[in-house]
Amino acid sequence: MLTETQQTTPHRWAALSVLCAGLLLVGMDLTVLNVAVPTISRELLPSGSELLWIVDSYALTVAAGLIACGTLGDRFGRKWMLMAGFTVFGVASAAAALAVTPGQLIAARAALGIGGTMMMATTPAIIRAIFPDDRERSVAIGLWTAANSVGVSVGPLLGGLLIEHFWWGSVFLVNVPIVVLAVAGGALLVPESRNTRPHRWDAAGAGMSAMGLGTVVYAFQQLGEHDGSRPVVWATGLLGVALLIGFVVRQRRIGQPLLDVTQFADRWFSLSALCILGCYGAYTALLFLLTQRFQLLEGYSPLGAGLALMPLALANAGGAALAPRFAARWGRRRALSGGLLLCALALAAFALCGATGNYAALVAAGLGSGAVMTLGSDAILGAAKPERAGEAGAVQETSFSLGAGLGLAVLGTVLSLVYRSDFAPVPGASAHQWETARSSLGAATEVAARTGGRTGDALQSAAEHAFDTGFAVATGSAAVVLVLLGALAWRGLRESGRHRGHT
Repeated sequence: MLTETQQTTPHRWAALSVLCAGLLLVGMDLTVLNVAVPTISRELLPSGSELLWIVDSYALTVAAGLIACGTLGDRFGRKWMLMAGFTVFGVASAAAALAVTPGQLIAARAALGIGGTMMMATTPAIIRAIFPDDRERSVAIGLWTAANSVGVSVGPLLGGLLIEHFWWGSVFLVNVPIVVLAVAGGALLVPESRNTRPHRWDAAGAGMSAMGLGTVVYAFQQLGEHDGSRPVVWATGLLGVALLIGFVVRQRRIGQPLLDVTQFADRWFSLSALCILGCYGAYTALLFLLTQRFQLLEGYSPLGAGLALMPLALANAGGAALAPRFAARWGRRRALSGGLLLCALALAAFALCGATGNYAALVAAGLGSGAVMTLGSDAILGAAKPERAGEAGAVQETSFSLGAGLGLAVLGTVLSLVYRSDFAPVPGASAHQWETARSSLGAATEVAARTGGRTGDALQSAAEHAFDTGFAVATGSAAVVLVLLGALAWRGLRESGRHRGHT
């Protein structure tokens, strides 16, 4: 067994490939459904609420369980947790592929989230254990983060390719052979590691953190669907916030906390987590918005939409892999804040110039976000105490998953609200046609096609104009947030303590 104080394992780079395979799967399943939603809607006929859960139950489950799984890995063994996560992920992938009702697919997607949680929460701590050298660990985290970036970005491309040649379930079934190879490789190459002095597991705290994060993300998602008109949605959000506050208070008071919240007193730890949350949220929301825009507004096929996103995917992977070089040349603080500002400039370019043919903005967004993800992840793990590496990994991955859930919910809500308010009345269209078209761009396209004639053309034109306005407001809002985060990183991540020489 490998503890945090031992030397590196001779097979550490081969073991890293297994960890990268896990994060590739987790990232891919976050976005692979983006291009499959229209097909699934036709095949399974889900309601609007069911379709929302099909898309979001995965990220919601991941965000809700990371802290609990991270500490369980510290206690019972991180390799054991990793292998169990691969197994759950493989079984859930097969179940999702064979689902014949919306409820079955929702349950399978939630199970995928559980498996993904188990993998994501333990792999940062394994990297910390097998790469104690700072330079090697920085490179390893860059490669590992690049795997997630590739998975997230390639998901729409792979999904489009599979849907054009097979049935929609193939987007899940493709996970199974990768899982089989990863389990075999993990059993041979990944050493076991755990906290040699484990604390008592705080089951009540685990429940509070999972329910708190889950209800907050769910409330944001529902606000986007119902325009905030349902009091129960606000009540759910307030309940989630109360649970999270209670969780923090409990962790500060008990002798053996589930999460050492005092780690957030370290500026590098807390600000890096915040930067990851904001940047990754903007990145995943941009992927979703661009995929919908390419398919519904510009008439791309699912495969064509995936291909159009390849510059973003390649640049993101490149930014993640090159981040250690950026940090070595300019300092980690400059590289991190610069990555945020570069991504913000790209989003501003989308807001002002649109997405069609804007390859420079695609590359800039990918390069900047990839660098931020790697540098933020490395800073979090470097700031953590070795015996709490699992918790640090859980915080890091919670920043990723919560950022994905909140980014899509918040920016999707902004786009939806602007789309509805900017959708002007169309002469000749009935009230029902107009209201249906205002619900979403996809609904507007369907109503316009059924209506036909000048009225149909006018509905389609109004929808496209409203979506363009909403897209500009959403990407512009994200750009403002990233500029603020960049300024905060520049001012807050100054030289101190263990980070001396990296600023």
